Amino acid sequence: MSSPTTSSAGYGLAPVAAAGTAPAPALSYLPARPRAYRPRLGLIGCGGISEYHLRAYRALDLEVVALCDLDLARAEKRRVEFYPDATVCSDYRELLRRDDLAVVDLALHPAERVAAIEAALRARKHVLSQKPFVLDLDVGARLADLADAQGVRLAVNQNGRWAPHFAWMTALRAGLIGEIASADMTLQWDHTWTAGTPFEAIHHLVLFDFGIHWFDLAAQLTRGRPPARVWASVARAPFQQMKPPMLAHVVIDFAGTQVRLCFNGHVRHGQEDRTVVCGAAGTLRSTGPSLSEQSVFLHTAAGSAQASLEGSWFTNGFQGAMAELLCAIEENREPNHSARNNLESLALCFAALASADSGQPQIPGSIRRVAGHP
Repeated sequence: MSSPTTSSAGYGLAPVAAAGTAPAPALSYLPARPRAYRPRLGLIGCGGISEYHLRAYRALDLEVVALCDLDLARAEKRRVEFYPDATVCSDYRELLRRDDLAVVDLALHPAERVAAIEAALRARKHVLSQKPFVLDLDVGARLADLADAQGVRLAVNQNGRWAPHFAWMTALRAGLIGEIASADMTLQWDHTWTAGTPFEAIHHLVLFDFGIHWFDLAAQLTRGRPPARVWASVARAPFQQMKPPMLAHVVIDFAGTQVRLCFNGHVRHGQEDRTVVCGAAGTLRSTGPSLSEQSVFLHTAAGSAQASLEGSWFTNGFQGAMAELLCAIEENREPNHSARNNLESLALCFAALASADSGQPQIPGSIRRVAGHP
């Protein structure tokens, strides 16, 4: 991924704090904002995560004029909390008929999402789709083609790209640490909050619904290098009561680069998130007790330096995903997190799911859909 676009001079330059003998470079890592484009928005799907979407849009001074959910009470709740003047409805087609609404945020589950995305595109609305984007790569490509044909933009809410530590690391990797040889991402966290929710029904909850952020990061760090194969394995912790396997590891071989992912989603004490990217001229290391609390260091021949970063994953991430779409519309270009771009991340993820199921390595792109879905 290229470094986040900045539409106003100086916006997003990171303050730095030296650690050791080297100063950290000032990088543009904060979410960009459109210069003047402030369209009216509609939100389809008012479940739990929609709170963070709406917080982000209010912080960006965006106007959400319509809220939609099959459970009308959930839409009403979000209206009272965030946008009292918005209308509410239970049928997304009613929302899409509004001529004054230009951009739609679709926060639905994957199986329910495709028909709504297609209807929004045919109504000539720009769309931000929740992740994981689709369950079938060919369906995703068809939706990307439809967006092009309709003259609108289709982006995917890969909000992890704007998490401060990830955004700084992906902005930095172009040159300062040289050619990348490896990236290791290990997470020990508590994902048992999903017990008793619809998420518990997802067999590959860790690798698919959650892990897509790390497959996406792997694709951004290795941009331009073709993936050769993916090995993956999942297992159940001996004490877990959750239905999905909560342990997983993945090895992705690219041309000249290896990315290794290790997940344990059943850790209630001493949690840690660590990312290490090693290149010919240096190493990037980010570590902390959670995704929102990270310390990032750059190690080169000049010494070690620590980046002083602003924000958090949910604050920067949800603002960044919508703001980048609006910048792309304003600047008449493809969003960095476009649907077509996201298919590369999904290809890695789908290959990992198939490898975990089969016990055999898989070639990214050869697995076109998630098993068990038509």
